[in-house]
Amino acid sequence: MGIHEQLQHLDALRRATEAGGGEARLQAQHERGKLSARERLDLLLDEASFVELGRFVTGDVASVSGAGDAAFDAGVVTGYGTIAGRLVYVFSQDFTVVGGSLSEAHAAKIVKIMDLALENGAPVIGLNDSGGARIQEGVVSLGGYADIFLRNTLASGVVPQISAILGPCAGGAVYSPAITDFIYMVRGTSYMFVTGPNVVKTVTHEDIDMEGLGGADVHASISGVAHFAHDSEVECLEQLRRLFDYIPQNNREDPPRRDTTDPFDRRDPELLDIVPEEPTRPYDMHDVIRRVVDDGDFYEVHRDYAGNLLVGFAHLGGRAVGVVANQPAVLAGVLDIACSLKGARFVRFCDAFNIPLVVFEDVPGFLPGVAQEHGGIIKHGAKLLYAFCEATVPRVTVITRKAYGGAYDVMNSKHIRGDINLAWPTAEIAVMGPKGAVEILFRKEIAAADDPEAETRRLEQDYRHRMAHPFVAAARGYIDDVIDPRDTRPRLIGALDMLRNKKDQNPPRKHGNLPL
Repeated sequence: MGIHEQLQHLDALRRATEAGGGEARLQAQHERGKLSARERLDLLLDEASFVELGRFVTGDVASVSGAGDAAFDAGVVTGYGTIAGRLVYVFSQDFTVVGGSLSEAHAAKIVKIMDLALENGAPVIGLNDSGGARIQEGVVSLGGYADIFLRNTLASGVVPQISAILGPCAGGAVYSPAITDFIYMVRGTSYMFVTGPNVVKTVTHEDIDMEGLGGADVHASISGVAHFAHDSEVECLEQLRRLFDYIPQNNREDPPRRDTTDPFDRRDPELLDIVPEEPTRPYDMHDVIRRVVDDGDFYEVHRDYAGNLLVGFAHLGGRAVGVVANQPAVLAGVLDIACSLKGARFVRFCDAFNIPLVVFEDVPGFLPGVAQEHGGIIKHGAKLLYAFCEATVPRVTVITRKAYGGAYDVMNSKHIRGDINLAWPTAEIAVMGPKGAVEILFRKEIAAADDPEAETRRLEQDYRHRMAHPFVAAARGYIDDVIDPRDTRPRLIGALDMLRNKKDQNPPRKHGNLPL
């Protein structure tokens, strides 16, 4: 066979690899509202940037699928490409080939690009759409999952790992995305669960469908497994691309900078009216964040989960930052189990990848209650404390109103290595709120008063005047400055600029023992 015949044969084989499981299965995929593995890569990556690796790996699928030469890709398309010109490694599972089930060859293709990502210091993105382990291969497919889990763990904190769940992800398959840094899901077409509805019904007699058991909204708002839920695959992949505006290639690089026309010295008079004069009235911390960050652009993470704490990415003076903020509009901004887990995970990601942390604080304490105590608020709250304590990236805090009790310590206080700690004049920094304090300190006086309620109010006002303000903490050096709220943006940008060459490290150790 001459070179021209060989090239014709090569061209025919290339076309066969791109056919996946065949036209009928591709049509069925589209009818479910899902894109093909290759269509997803076209949307995710820069145009014409994808370079496929392992194109001709078959995994011997013909014997179990009947697809013959139309199923070269072993149920997964792997390779590398760019997002906004930056190198990323990708795998995209192909549900049209044996349901995207994971075989030995399938796993080997994923492992190969994960190894390349670690060696070359670039992110890994997994587009998951699989029926699970290739049952026909038995324990070999289970070994393939374990090979991937090991790479996920070794890559954690070294290169960013992002998962998009674009179809079923069940059984052991869920643990690879769970180890990755961020999980995106699509409403109506993506599912995650360890055991499916049929098994649940058999074992626990609970009757539930796939969406109710492990759909996008369930995981984005109830379990907290997913960080983002979107209405379509197109929207999901567009938003995944946006994440790369904020994150670096690896743990040795700084996050990307972005040009902005938003003046670095911009003062915002609207900030004067956001915090209500009545200390028990709520307000939306989103209003503060958007008025401070570049162009009002806040890329919120875990938006629908544990809403009493906000986390997400933004730019300040063109520099990417991670934002952690109490939300007074939800549960008064208290810290509880769910938000502690949410915050700790985010803080540790930012610290691992050199992203400075900006904290907006208005926290009345930890949520009381039997459910919280029995659920382990002590150890879970300690995770958020631990995350802030071990973080060595630049860390700046602005206290807008309340900073009470142990929650004051946890929210990036000076005592746990907060670099710059600022407060608005409306800040109240104390062991507890005025009402609770006077009821303990002046219990006898209140009981003996002719009008206990009036006496309580009087003592409360006196306590607030003497203690519940930022100047006691500032006198001790716990607050670096009390600032005009209008100056928040320029002061934060100035602080981050001052801290840009910060070097800090923790004591040498194999690893700490996070209170799991």
